[in-house]
Amino acid sequence: MNKALKDAILNGLYDSHFPGHELYGPRLLENDKNDNIWLTLRRELLTCQSFTWAVAFITQDMLVQLKVVLADLAKKHVTGTLITGDYLGFNEPNVFAELTKIPNLKVKIADQTNFHVKGYLFKHENYETVVIGSANFTRAALLANCEWALKVSSTENAALTKQICRQLQKLGQESAPLTSTWIMNYQRQWKRPNFQKITAKNITQEISPNKMQKQALQNLNELVAAGQKRGLVVSATGTGKTYLGAFAVKDFAPKKFLYIVHRRQIAQKSLSSFRKVIAGKKADYGLLSGNVHESNCKYVFATVQTLTQKNVLNQFDPAEFDYILIDEAHRSASPSYQRILHYFKPKFWLGMTATPERMDKQNVYQIFDYNLAYEIRLRDALEEKMLTPFHYVGVQDYEQDGQVIDETTNLRYLTADERVKYILKQMNYYGYCGAKACGLIFCSRQIEAKKLAVKFIQKGHPAVALTNEDSEADRQKTVKQLKEGSLEYIVTVDLFNEGVDVPELNQIIMLRNTQSSIVFIQQLGRGLRKYPGKEFVTVLDFIGNYRNNYLIPIALNGDTSRSRDLARRETKLPTFVGLSTINFSQIAAARILQSLDKVKLDGLRELRQAYTELKQKIGRPPLLLDFAHYGSVSPLVFAENRSLKHYGNFLQKMGEKLVLTKYESQVLAFITKELVNGKRPHELLLLKLLLTKTSISNEEYCTELDRNGAYHTSELLHSVDDILTLSFFDVKSGKSTKKAEYGNYPLIEHDLLNYRLSLKLTDALQDKDFRMLFLDAIKTGLLLSKKYRSDKQFTLYKQYDREDVCRLLNWPQDVSAPMYGYRVENKETPIFITYKKDSDKKRNAIYNNSLADGCSLRWYTRSPRHIASPEVQKLLHNSQMKIHLFVKQNDATGKEFFYLGQAKIQKDTVKEEKIGPKKKAAVGMNLLLSTPLSASMYDLLFTE
Repeated sequence: MNKALKDAILNGLYDSHFPGHELYGPRLLENDKNDNIWLTLRRELLTCQSFTWAVAFITQDMLVQLKVVLADLAKKHVTGTLITGDYLGFNEPNVFAELTKIPNLKVKIADQTNFHVKGYLFKHENYETVVIGSANFTRAALLANCEWALKVSSTENAALTKQICRQLQKLGQESAPLTSTWIMNYQRQWKRPNFQKITAKNITQEISPNKMQKQALQNLNELVAAGQKRGLVVSATGTGKTYLGAFAVKDFAPKKFLYIVHRRQIAQKSLSSFRKVIAGKKADYGLLSGNVHESNCKYVFATVQTLTQKNVLNQFDPAEFDYILIDEAHRSASPSYQRILHYFKPKFWLGMTATPERMDKQNVYQIFDYNLAYEIRLRDALEEKMLTPFHYVGVQDYEQDGQVIDETTNLRYLTADERVKYILKQMNYYGYCGAKACGLIFCSRQIEAKKLAVKFIQKGHPAVALTNEDSEADRQKTVKQLKEGSLEYIVTVDLFNEGVDVPELNQIIMLRNTQSSIVFIQQLGRGLRKYPGKEFVTVLDFIGNYRNNYLIPIALNGDTSRSRDLARRETKLPTFVGLSTINFSQIAAARILQSLDKVKLDGLRELRQAYTELKQKIGRPPLLLDFAHYGSVSPLVFAENRSLKHYGNFLQKMGEKLVLTKYESQVLAFITKELVNGKRPHELLLLKLLLTKTSISNEEYCTELDRNGAYHTSELLHSVDDILTLSFFDVKSGKSTKKAEYGNYPLIEHDLLNYRLSLKLTDALQDKDFRMLFLDAIKTGLLLSKKYRSDKQFTLYKQYDREDVCRLLNWPQDVSAPMYGYRVENKETPIFITYKKDSDKKRNAIYNNSLADGCSLRWYTRSPRHIASPEVQKLLHNSQMKIHLFVKQNDATGKEFFYLGQAKIQKDTVKEEKIGPKKKAAVGMNLLLSTPLSASMYDLLFTE
C-alpha cells in the first residue's frame, strides 16, 4: 500500500507519469453534474476508522445526510470529532441541538472569535486523508455552489499530516465540549444574521408569474386563440397552481367567472388569492358554499356540493359564465362534476390538478379534450426551486427476534410499545426544521392510526388520528390545531393525499407499504409548500420486507427507464433532486435491492399499463416520441424489450389496426434495435435528411453533422455506410445473421458524391403507417442522442454493450460475439471487465482483473499469451494505440458496461505470469485510467 500511496502522491504533485490512485491521489473536488464534494466526504466516512472535522459553518439541512451515514458507522463502532463555533452567529441554535443527538460524534466549540476553518481529516488503517478548501458543511457548499476543496492522502509520518494533526490537536485542546448549558446560553443571545433573514413578504407576496407560469399562460392563451373550449394544467402541489389560474382568468378577462372546488376552505383561500392578482372591488368576489350564496358577483367561488343542488344550479343560465375553472380537476369524472360539465356552456373550461392519474382509471385528460396545456411535475418544480427541498431517509423498520414488518404483520406488533419507542427515537434523531414538530404520519390501517396516536400522546407527543370516518368539521379543527402548534402530529391512512394545505409541515413519516408511485408522491408533496422559516422537510420512511419496496427509488427519482441497473444505483448511492436529497440506510437499501431482484420492471404487462395511461392522456395511440415527452416509461424500454421486434409490433399486440409487410417490419426492427438508443446520431441525421430530399451530397451531410456538433472522419463516414447498408451485420451469430433479421437489403445507396434512400425503402415509405413509425423512431433516437456527446466516440460514464462499441469504433463488421474480454486492433483496443463474477470458474475470477483503487488495475491477456505474442507486442509498441476501458459490477446488471475512459499501459509493470488452475501463460500489466473515477462511479462499481 505504501508504494501505491507514494506513487499516487508523486502522480498528483510531481509527475503524472507515476501511477495514480483514486483513493490516495491528490484531487481537486468540486460540485458538477457528475459529482459533488459531499459524495467524497461520505465515501471517506464509510471507509475510515475515525475522523476529525473542523468546520465553521453548519446548516441543519446537511445534518440529515450526515446522520444516515453516522448511524451506519455507529454499528461498526466508528466515532469522530467535530470542532465548530459561533462565528458571525451563522450556526443556528437548532444545529447544535441536533448535533448532540449523534451518539458517535463528539462536538467541541472552538474558543476563537474568528473561527473560519473548513477542514476534514479521516484516519484509515494505513493512511490519512484530509479535505481542505472553501466548503463549509452546508447544503449549498457541498452540493451546489462553485466551491473548491483539495483532497490529499499521506501516511501519518508525512510532514503535512503531522502539521494538520498538530493543528487539530491544539484546536481540540483549546475547545470546550458542547453542552446543553452552552446551547441554552447561545440560544438566549443569538440573533439571526441579516443575510439569513427570511420574511413572509419574501415568500408569499411575489405574485407576478414565475418561469413555469409564464409558459403555461402562453400555452393556455394559444389554446383559446385556436378556438379550443377546454384545457388542462398539471401542476405539482405548491407550485403556484392557484395563482396560475388567477393569471389565466385575468388574461381572458371574462364577464363572469366561476371557480369550482370540493372544499369550502379551498374556495375561500382561492378567492383571496384571485383578488390579489386580479384586484377590483371586494364586492366583485363572492362565495357559493353552504349557507353563503353570493352568486351575483363577477367572480364566484363555489363548492361542488352546493353548486350541484338542483335549486342552486338551475338559478344560473347555462351560458352565464364565460370562463369556468375546476380545481382538483382529477375529481371531474365523478357524477357531481359531470352534472356541472353537462349543464354549463362557457367559452372555456380550465382544469387544474397536481395528480391527473386516477386510481379508478377514469380519464381526466379526455374530459378536457386531451388539451394538456402545461405540465410541471414534482421533480421539475424542485429543480426550479419552486418548492421547499426535502431530505428523504429510508430507514429499516423495527425488527425483533428476526421478525420484520411486512404486508401480513399483526396489528398488535405494529402498535407495540417497543416499535413506537423505536419510531420516536428515529424521528427525534433525524429531526425537522424549526422549533417544533409539525408532522403527518401515514400508516396502513385506520385502527393502527388510532392506536398509534394514543401511544404518541402517552410518550409526550400530542397527536390525533384522522380517518375518512371523521367529519369535515373535525378535520378542519384538527388541522388548525396542528398549524397552531397544540398538536405535533396527525396520524392518518390515505386521507391527506390531496387537497389539504398545511404549509407549516416539516416532517412526513411513512409507516406503510408503498403500493403506488402516485400515492407516494402525493403524500410526499404534502410537506413541500414553501413557508416562512421552513428551509427543508424531513421525510422518514420506515422500510420493512415489502414486495413493493422497489417502487420507492423509482418514485422518488421520477425514473422512467425501468432499468434495474439504474434503480440499483438510485438505491445504493445518495441521489439529488435540486437541493433535495435521497438517502437509504444500508439495511433499508438491502431490503429494496432484495425487492428489486424479485420483480420484472419491463415486462409486457407493465408496458401495456404505461401505454393505456398515455393513450388516455393524449387521446390517441402514443408513439415512441410521446413516451419520451409524456410517458411513465422511457421509449428505450420498448426498443430494448426482447419480446418485441419494434414498436409497431407492440401496437399490433395492443390491438391497433396496423398492417406492415415483412420488409417494413425488418426495417423498423433494424432502426429500433440499432439506432433508437441514440448512442450515435450520425445514421439518424442522414436518414432524416433523406426523408426530405431524394439526394444528399457528401458536403451537405457533413454540413448537417457540423450543425449538430457531430464529429466526422473518413472512418466514421465509412462506418455509417456499413451500418445503413447492413454490411456491418454480415457476421454469423448462431444459426442466423442479424442482416437477415433486418431485411438483407441496404437502406441507402452511396456513390462517390451522393447519398440516396434505396428504391425498396423509398417504395415502402409510401405506406402511411410505415412512414409514421419510421419517422417516429428517427425523431426519438435523435432526442435520446442528446444524452451523449456527439463530438466524441464515447461519453464518459454512459453505458455501452459490445456491439455498440464495435459500431462506435467505426469497425467494418460486428465482431462482438467472439470478442469476450477484449480485442486488439491497429488503432484502438476495447477492454471489458465484469468486476464481480458469479462463479470462480469465470475468466475475471481466474485472472483477477480488478479496479479496486479506481484509477489503475492489474489486467491480464488471454492465455496462452507471451510477451512476444503479436497482440501483446501491438499493445506495447504501438504509440498510437487507444485503450478504451468498459466496466460493469456483475452479470446481473445486464449486458451493458460503463465507459470509464481511456487507459495507458504502465510499461514497467508488464510481466508474463502463470494464471488459472492449469497455470497457462498470460501477460499481466497495470492499466492507468486517464480520467480518475468520480466518487459516485467508484461507489457504484467497486463497493458493496
